[in-house]
Amino acid sequence: MKRASAVVACILAGVCLAAAAASASGKEIKIGLITPLSGDVKTFGESVKNSFLLAVEEANAKGGVAGMKIAYVIQDDKNDPTEAANVANLLINRHRVRAIVGAVTSKASIPVSDIAQAMKIPALTPTGTNPKITVADGKRKDYMFRSCFIDPFQGTVMARFSVETLKKKTAAVLYDASNDYSKGTAEVFRESFGKLGGKILAFEAYGKDDVDFSALLTKVKASGAEILYLPDYYSKVGLIARQAREKGVKAQFVGVDGWDSPDLVKIAGDAVEGGYFVNHYSPDDTRPEVQAWVRKYRERHGQLPDALGTLAYDGTRMLFEAIRRAGSDDPGKIRDALASIRDFSGVTGKMALDANGDAVKSAAILRIEGGRQKFVRTVNP
Repeated sequence: MKRASAVVACILAGVCLAAAAASASGKEIKIGLITPLSGDVKTFGESVKNSFLLAVEEANAKGGVAGMKIAYVIQDDKNDPTEAANVANLLINRHRVRAIVGAVTSKASIPVSDIAQAMKIPALTPTGTNPKITVADGKRKDYMFRSCFIDPFQGTVMARFSVETLKKKTAAVLYDASNDYSKGTAEVFRESFGKLGGKILAFEAYGKDDVDFSALLTKVKASGAEILYLPDYYSKVGLIARQAREKGVKAQFVGVDGWDSPDLVKIAGDAVEGGYFVNHYSPDDTRPEVQAWVRKYRERHGQLPDALGTLAYDGTRMLFEAIRRAGSDDPGKIRDALASIRDFSGVTGKMALDANGDAVKSAAILRIEGGRQKFVRTVNP
């Protein structure tokens, strides 16, 4: 009975151990993955998990990395900062992982980065874009890295696109005041839009649990803004967009990588039709490495890989490259090897890690057209 209870407890905790057999030498390296498999952005979590597992499977099929088979433990952070901190401690202290991939969102990745830094375990978020993940109070967290661009870049990209390509001169911004990702990107957009000669006519905050945006949208409509910038995840953006159109808001919707989910259109319907957002890649990109990845993911999972899953594939492979260079499972040596990466070719493009552990890479502009994402252009840093 006690044994059965322990098994059930592990399942409920979301713990998944690698089933791959150990190498002939029996040596393995254990990696943790932190991703939201439940909660408000669970589609992100599933695609990240799927892509992480593909990277592990491919590496193990070639004999592992640096002579070690890869074992793994997966934890669900529910897109909650407290839960993310709890599972990070669990991975490090109970499961003794030597490195972590995750978390996925910025608000979950920030506490994970603090724990990884304190425990000196290298961690790489494939998708957390807030600058505080790798640098806080002017101090570099040298055990933390990422394989995505950061919020200041994507906020600036969309501000420039709105002014120079869409030819819009006025904007309104709605953001989640409790979410560092949403708030930080909103502030960057406001600053960049202003520097380019645009005017912000409304800059309004809401709470993380809000579902009725009538009062804020009344202000947006009254402002007459040509652009409505929505820097949040697909679940909240879908609600706001639908309510905005119902209120008669005519502004052009523009946004961030958090829009990237098939559930955005399911929630918003045609309210987001014609909206633009910044993303990390497009499955329509004709580069051979992109099309090979799209075919592989679609054959396995029956759908197109989103940007977050694709970044997870790239980020996991980048971590494996660092382990290969380190030739060891020593966390300090893996950290040093990650810090040395200056030229890595991924599905999302070529990237280098800068002095802060942030990826320097291009961005993609996508448009919602006919309920699907259409690739518009690539923007280089």
